[in-house]
Amino acid sequence: MKFLRALFTRKWIFTTILVLVGTGVCVRLGIWQLDRLAERRVFNQHYLEQSMTTPLVLSGYPKDDVTGMEYRQITVTGTYDLKNNIVVRNQYRNGQSGYYLLTPLVMRDGSAILVERGWIPAEGNSMVADWNKYDEQGSTLVGGIIRLGQTQPDAGGVPDPTLAVGETRLDFWNTVNLDRISRQVPYKLAPIYIQPNPDPSQKQPPYPFQPTIEISDGPHLGYAMQWFIFATILFFGYPFFLRKQFSSKPEMQEIQ
Repeated sequence: MKFLRALFTRKWIFTTILVLVGTGVCVRLGIWQLDRLAERRVFNQHYLEQSMTTPLVLSGYPKDDVTGMEYRQITVTGTYDLKNNIVVRNQYRNGQSGYYLLTPLVMRDGSAILVERGWIPAEGNSMVADWNKYDEQGSTLVGGIIRLGQTQPDAGGVPDPTLAVGETRLDFWNTVNLDRISRQVPYKLAPIYIQPNPDPSQKQPPYPFQPTIEISDGPHLGYAMQWFIFATILFFGYPFFLRKQFSSKPEMQEIQ
């Protein structure tokens, strides 16, 4: 048929290439959304399994691999090492800028686990000495969920700076980089950290925080179907359009 041969003539080849590329891009985006859907379902299953598992009771450095237990409940008893407080910048609560205050909790065997004790306001806490007002002395029982650290910030985030000459530690961080943090404390640090369970009755900072997890497939399947529909419209609609052009304009039937 002439109109099909015309797809690859000099007059139409550029448009044909654009349509084929656009179709390929739409198909690839649809597959990407299906991959995102599969990842989300794996995460949902992991979260549900861990959240329903018996809480982990930790009294010393974990003997088993706990990095696969993110979101599992955990309880730990220890003493805060208040000399090694750090904060994570750019955290907001009710529209107010602040930090997350993190402190190592030293356990019975001398190792420690980092505890994200909660949000504190940026105002009045720009110096390390300002954090002393949040000190908790003595033995402490912490209950919360297991979280994994980050070696890189989220997309668009700023990496943690490297140490300048003469510096031995960072006090202000952009991510909870457990590997780097472990190098500035004088004991073995667990490869996980704790986000304590929030207490709605708490009236003073630090305010513990845990993310709200939505267990659903999200919009990925719908987005995938949209991209596949766009690909179908491009791939089959373009020849149909060209055929109509040939039918309505006899002069176009002259193949160039």
